[in-house]
Amino acid sequence: MSVALVWMVSPNTKVLNCFGLLDSSSFVLGDGRAKMGRKQKRNSCCLSSSSEVKYLSTFGLQSDETKFRILSSMVANPAGEIVVSSEQKVYDVVLKQAALVEKQLRTSGDDVDVKPDIILPGNLSLLSEAYDRCREVCAEYAKTFYLGTLLMTPERRRAIWAIYVWCRRTDELVDGPNASHITPQALDRWESRLEDLFQGRPFDMLDAALSDTVTQFPVDIQPFKDMIEGMRMDLRKSIYKNFDELYLYCYYVAGTVGLMSVPVMGIAPDSQATTESVYNAALALGIANQLTNILRDVGEDARRGRIYLPQDELAQAGLSDADIYAGKVTDKWRSFMQSQIKRARMFFDEAEKGVMELSEASRWPVLASLLLYRQILDEIEANDYNNFTKRAYVSKAKKLLALPMAYTKSLILPSRTLEINRA
Repeated sequence: MSVALVWMVSPNTKVLNCFGLLDSSSFVLGDGRAKMGRKQKRNSCCLSSSSEVKYLSTFGLQSDETKFRILSSMVANPAGEIVVSSEQKVYDVVLKQAALVEKQLRTSGDDVDVKPDIILPGNLSLLSEAYDRCREVCAEYAKTFYLGTLLMTPERRRAIWAIYVWCRRTDELVDGPNASHITPQALDRWESRLEDLFQGRPFDMLDAALSDTVTQFPVDIQPFKDMIEGMRMDLRKSIYKNFDELYLYCYYVAGTVGLMSVPVMGIAPDSQATTESVYNAALALGIANQLTNILRDVGEDARRGRIYLPQDELAQAGLSDADIYAGKVTDKWRSFMQSQIKRARMFFDEAEKGVMELSEASRWPVLASLLLYRQILDEIEANDYNNFTKRAYVSKAKKLLALPMAYTKSLILPSRTLEINRA
């Protein structure tokens, strides 16, 4: 599986289709392994047939409700030991990212947390050239996403290009032409290089663009490191016991893109949603996109010896790995796929609520991506759930119809019914 840029995704990309900025060519911000939502009293729903973990689609919770969420994410393993669910692990990262943005809002104009100057290889004129190269890569490999970025301010679009390129390069380490030669040590070196980049010591021109970006926006290194961890997971893991494990993988390879991108995308000035809720929404979109990628690519992944489906849920449906490798569409398979598609749509629904809280210039490309990617699920159904030998894709005609629909939706003002909680 590939990486995904959470709010920029394209129907035919994998990991980089999370943020709705990817294109059908290959990589968009949020391609295929990649949550979003709105503040509510408490809207909890069990997304897994397993009773062990409840995945709560809850955003902007009050203190008592937050306690409930944390407690509900504590589960007991077979040995009776209390362990933290994957959702709680990810939620902790979300809280940290939201806090960074909150801090910037409170200290805007103050000289706090000044980041190091960038030491460019060569001379300073290379920085502009670095961003130009990132733009060229986006324009070539993510056409739809690239056009959407042109609606943003110059500073935001350049930053998104830089993030996109880094995610693409990371994804290609395990999905590119040299993937068979990639080792855990190579990923360790890539992570070390990332740390240098955040310290203002870029290795090359493309690194320099991202190094500059993280000085301009409250972007934290953790989501980038987590994406690399997702690449490590792909090297050592080919099956997932339950949705809890799969959820963590989806976060690593796709949800991370949303966390990287929210500070750049920006939240609408008149939005009354909490910063945390917007981050959760970005995460939901990444998860939805990645789950969609997984369902679309079942046959392709099986031929590579990989099954990205919860083993316990397969067993409950009366299916096994052997059935996946056999590639036969049966009534059991159709029923199983219906439940998986339902889960993915729930994440898309939560994501759509949160997109409207983004800055006006960012809504259209993200909404377009969401609407297009969600249609892949419709195409799987139209193929009678044959995702073994048929690849679900959205036609050009449907893509064109989605653009004006997304634009109209993007004009809706952010929610004014949510409690302000960003002071």
